[in-house]
Amino acid sequence: MDTTIRAGEMYTLKVDRQSDFGYFLSDGTEEVMLHKREASRSLQDGDEVTVFVYQDHEGRLAATMSEPKVRLDSLAWLTVVGSQKRLGVFLDIGIAKDVLLSNDDLPGPLEEWPRIGDQLYAGLRLDKKGRLFADLASEEELVEIAESAEEAHFNKQVTGHVYKLNEVGALLYTKDHHIGFIHRDEMTRPLRLGEEVEARISFVREDGRVNLSMKPRKEQAYSEDAEMIYAYLKEHKGQMPYTDRSEPEAIKTEFNISKAAFKRALGKLMKENKIKQEEGVTFLKI
Repeated sequence: MDTTIRAGEMYTLKVDRQSDFGYFLSDGTEEVMLHKREASRSLQDGDEVTVFVYQDHEGRLAATMSEPKVRLDSLAWLTVVGSQKRLGVFLDIGIAKDVLLSNDDLPGPLEEWPRIGDQLYAGLRLDKKGRLFADLASEEELVEIAESAEEAHFNKQVTGHVYKLNEVGALLYTKDHHIGFIHRDEMTRPLRLGEEVEARISFVREDGRVNLSMKPRKEQAYSEDAEMIYAYLKEHKGQMPYTDRSEPEAIKTEFNISKAAFKRALGKLMKENKIKQEEGVTFLKI
């Protein structure tokens, strides 16, 4: 027989009786325990109280007067507070007991799992046994609350949380309420679900979504590469055995940039009259 009281919902119940450790609340048919530590005030028999029902550590229905951040019929940004490889990650929903997001709902690689402090847009669900779990919001549900970006947002720095990963890249929901996509080629490191990411809007699409890049603009990248090479020369007595004719592998190994980027940086330094090249060696001009 189905129960009338289920986890994940708010109820207004009446105090039926008391014990040393709490209050037995009833809807007239079923009882649920409100432990004294979960009561925000003293209660008397017959008092009506609004509570959130969840499951305690032994799987029994229990009540709290703390208001949750989310219920079965709502969604919210929830913070990851724990992780267990065999189970999944635990989310803070605003009550004493955290709720599990099952590993079945998480990416396969552990390195893509959320970490403590990351945030996920999620709600609650009951499994076939009536157990309460966290439930990730679908992309459609995020689209419902998203806003369209405008052309004026081009090149703007934004912050957002990863809500989906796939083979091509990552989808983010930004703090400006935009849906954004970062291609793997535009990442400076691998990303994980729930991670907060800072990126630049590189393109505003017709549908109001945005393409994002974690990499600096080319002009900024040229400048940073030039500064790195200039500092390298100063640290190596004003010279180095690398020029615009050096092998790409050698440049990548020493500077971790492509030969094309290296040549652009050298060109910038030459234009600024800071370096010169002679017989396979680059020198600082003093």
